[in-house]
Amino acid sequence: MTILGIDFDGTIVTHAYPYIGQPAPHAIEWLKRFNELGARLILWTMRNGDMLDQAVEYCKSNGVTFWGINENPQQHSWTNSPKAYCHTYIDDAAYGCPLTDHPESTRKIVDWSIVGPDIEKQLLAELATKNDLIRETRDE
Repeated sequence: MTILGIDFDGTIVTHAYPYIGQPAPHAIEWLKRFNELGARLILWTMRNGDMLDQAVEYCKSNGVTFWGINENPQQHSWTNSPKAYCHTYIDDAAYGCPLTDHPESTRKIVDWSIVGPDIEKQLLAELATKNDLIRETRDE
């Protein structure tokens, strides 16, 4: 099961902190797709308190739910690190993350036209491998 750490400002919405920015083009659709493919999403953001609650509510009202909020719910049994364990992090501040301009943002934001299909390929490959293993087990 792939775990994705997703930033909020500059990733799901444009930069407008402490306010909620404009929707980052296609972010919500891709996050819903990742959920459909079985990914576990963790909202991994610097926001806290009321500003975090607003970000979570924004996502929820747009049909995106998270498996974890600023934490991986399963890692407490093997580490007390504050860093949420994920397989992939999608963040506008991550080195190498494709970025694009947006007229409503003070900085570049994640380019979901590149990131979305790339992550989808990763998730589909994981599902194919899992299905192959299930078929092999049945054939034995």
